[in-house]
Amino acid sequence: MFLSTNPLSIPAAGEALPGRDEPIATASTHFVNASPLKGPYPTGTRQILFGMGCFWGAEKAFWSLPGVHVTAAGYAAGATPNPTYEEVCTGLTGHNEVVLVVYDPETVSFERLLKLFWEGHNPTQGMRQGNDVGTQYRSGIYVYDADQRAAAETSKEAYARALADYGKGPVTTEILDAGDFYFAEEHHQQYLAKNPGGYCGLGGTGVSCPVATGVTLET
Repeated sequence: MFLSTNPLSIPAAGEALPGRDEPIATASTHFVNASPLKGPYPTGTRQILFGMGCFWGAEKAFWSLPGVHVTAAGYAAGATPNPTYEEVCTGLTGHNEVVLVVYDPETVSFERLLKLFWEGHNPTQGMRQGNDVGTQYRSGIYVYDADQRAAAETSKEAYARALADYGKGPVTTEILDAGDFYFAEEHHQQYLAKNPGGYCGLGGTGVSCPVATGVTLET
């Protein structure tokens, strides 16, 4: 990842890059657990997309969590179909770097995933995360149903209050319907497992998120 000089606003309708009809090439299996990256996923699993800045570190935060079946780096919440990494970095696709998390709700609660999301990055920085600047580094939760949206909104309000108590905020996280998700290129998938010394610009605020998970979050 690198310090971006791209625009700090989402392109208006008609201004986004045209993209392409065909998906870009990606990995077939997860580098860490060998599960099929694009599925089919086990019956009963659910999906969620998290944007936390650099998707390398965001993906690593989730792949070893018990109950997570597979993770994948990709692009969401933009307008350009099947974008490349280079196109996303121009700021002209509208996409965010996100991690797809496929999880078993019988093993790991959605609230536990939310707690890891909030505490794993700084959700008050707008179009950046630390030294990574650009629209693709914004904080976001992209939901697949009304229950996920309600839980995400509730957790956002709770964490905003917690941050305010420490003089931080306001929270800039967007919560949107998931829409299209595009898998990133193969070398971005599970990048920090392939490159243990690789760059990761994520850092939390140090403020605990008061979301009831029913379990102690392991870090």
